[in-house]
Amino acid sequence: MGILNLTPDSFSDGGWFNEEKLALEHAEKLLKEGAGLIDIGPQSTRPHAQFLSAEEEIKRLGNIISQIKRFFPETLISLDTFYSQTVKFGFNEGIDMINDISGGQFDQKMFDVAAETKLPYVLMHVNPSYETMHDTIKFKDIVVEVNRYFSERTHELLQKGVKDIILDPGFGFGKAVADQMKMLDEIEYLGFEKFPLLIGISRKSFIYKPLGKSPLDINEETQKLHLKVLKQGAKILRVHDVAEAKKTLEVFLQGNY
Repeated sequence: MGILNLTPDSFSDGGWFNEEKLALEHAEKLLKEGAGLIDIGPQSTRPHAQFLSAEEEIKRLGNIISQIKRFFPETLISLDTFYSQTVKFGFNEGIDMINDISGGQFDQKMFDVAAETKLPYVLMHVNPSYETMHDTIKFKDIVVEVNRYFSERTHELLQKGVKDIILDPGFGFGKAVADQMKMLDEIEYLGFEKFPLLIGISRKSFIYKPLGKSPLDINEETQKLHLKVLKQGAKILRVHDVAEAKKTLEVFLQGNY
């Protein structure tokens, strides 16, 4: 899953692709490098980012979804939003997946819209409100707590008729470095093997800060972690550097590790 941020304030590529021409060029680059899915984000969810309404997200998206579909019709598009209204707009433009970092907690209509559209839905673990999503929580056992959350939220989704669910443990959102490392060690125990796992650790601070590096300078460390989660059953990698992740995936598929 290649990341396409249409934002001026994302932590590592803010302002790089927030014009339609630049976004289209980057989408083409991601596809050429081997992305099977493009995740479009109209709003940054890094700490202290500018908060946008659904209307502002839709304005920022403009025609980019339909334009990508026009020029690259085989492309699968995931929309990174926590607003049901933005999902409805994206659905009419041709999106193929909902990537909701809030797990339906920031917009009570999200699960209903996921059911209405019948789109695959990415359920991420996160604190229960926008204001607290980056507050570091002290977990007794991070894997147990994340699984409890997944159990409750997937039950609700299934009750509403959402069948195609992908789980995201929520790296970079309200978790101590030690807890995130524990999750990486125990990926195979997350989600009860009922649903595919999406892992998004690309350029995350829990990797680069302890190393004293920048988000753009941890590719080697990130690929080692990507290989680690693939070996434990992860099915989707959400990444900025598609070409490097593709190499890691090839190494995994060939068993050369």
